[in-house]
Amino acid sequence: MKRAGHEGVTRADVLVVGAGAAGLFCAAEAGRRGRRVVLLEHNAVPGRKIRISGGGRCNFTNLHSSPANFISNNPHFCRSALARYTPDDFVRLVRSHRIRYHEKKLGQLFCDGSAQEIIDMLLEECRRARVSVVCACRVDTVERDSSFAVRTNRGTFNAESLVVATGGLSVTQLGATDFGYRLARQFGLKIRATRPGLVPFTLPAARLKESGALSGVSVDAVAECNGAEFRENILLTHRGLSGPAILQVSSYWSPGDAVTLNLLPETDAFNWLTSNRAREITLANLLAGRLPRRFAHAWCEMHAPAKPLRQYTPGELKEAAESLRAWRLSPAGTEGYRKAEVTVGGVDTDELSSKTMEARRAPGLFFIGEVVDVTGHLGGHNFQWAWASGFAAGQHA
Repeated sequence: MKRAGHEGVTRADVLVVGAGAAGLFCAAEAGRRGRRVVLLEHNAVPGRKIRISGGGRCNFTNLHSSPANFISNNPHFCRSALARYTPDDFVRLVRSHRIRYHEKKLGQLFCDGSAQEIIDMLLEECRRARVSVVCACRVDTVERDSSFAVRTNRGTFNAESLVVATGGLSVTQLGATDFGYRLARQFGLKIRATRPGLVPFTLPAARLKESGALSGVSVDAVAECNGAEFRENILLTHRGLSGPAILQVSSYWSPGDAVTLNLLPETDAFNWLTSNRAREITLANLLAGRLPRRFAHAWCEMHAPAKPLRQYTPGELKEAAESLRAWRLSPAGTEGYRKAEVTVGGVDTDELSSKTMEARRAPGLFFIGEVVDVTGHLGGHNFQWAWASGFAAGQHA
């Protein structure tokens, strides 16, 4: 990079703030175009959130990723970027670096080794593109005249284009901040209200007392909230509810909403119970053939009479079936940003070009990745948005 003007000023074509998935990818893409790129990261090392993702193996994309897998005030905004950089494109890059991977389920791709392989790949792509990576770099102020001037504890950086890839508020222990939102507001851009997404629920004390015996039990179920439903495991914890199905619906939940669980998703519960009504078996023992035994017995203590099925009245049978099909729980809240995998909301997509990620009223300013109001479902979709939005900005910054 060239230093020009007074001492301590580094000039570049493109400044990228945030060396996470989107920032690293965007910097490499811009560098491949011959742009002089500086990537600034406030942590001591790049890619800290990548390192812990997927249980340390990085669920780096999803083969089935499509606009239907994303939440946004404008559900069509992500279409352009996702169409121009696909999961197959990223898989080709992974293969070119000889990283071994596997499909776990539902199109989710993970490294056979560790998430560090993805970080090393992105850093190698940056090295090849001659990107200058500056870590432990705290941004103090951003100003704009003929170009952007970014003042930091490591000096001042000037560039024609500024790409903000600072992420959201999730995983606060890794240093997440609201920097991207503050910068957007500084330049007059609107922010959609933010909340934790892909996050466990907490339950009211009374509910926890009922379900305390179920802590640690996992059940295959359908979780539904506000019209969105997902079938995967739910996990009962000492604080509330977790597991993939719960994390998925949490992104659609607002305080006061109920979550409905279908504990027998492939069964007409009423017909099944009716067909077994002549038996001496209790409901708890019958359910234990379909659900974990500890769960079946504890659930029946809360929801069903303790007597043989043949003694159930038609009304009691119908009520039990309805509870199995639609067990309603009203969470007290969530575990918050500390345990959230993503932030729902962010920079309003109405403020950005869907083709380039450039701010409409601040030419040269780009927002990519989690800081934007585009949130993916669990299972590699948020990484795919990082690659796709990073590619879009990297092609134009």
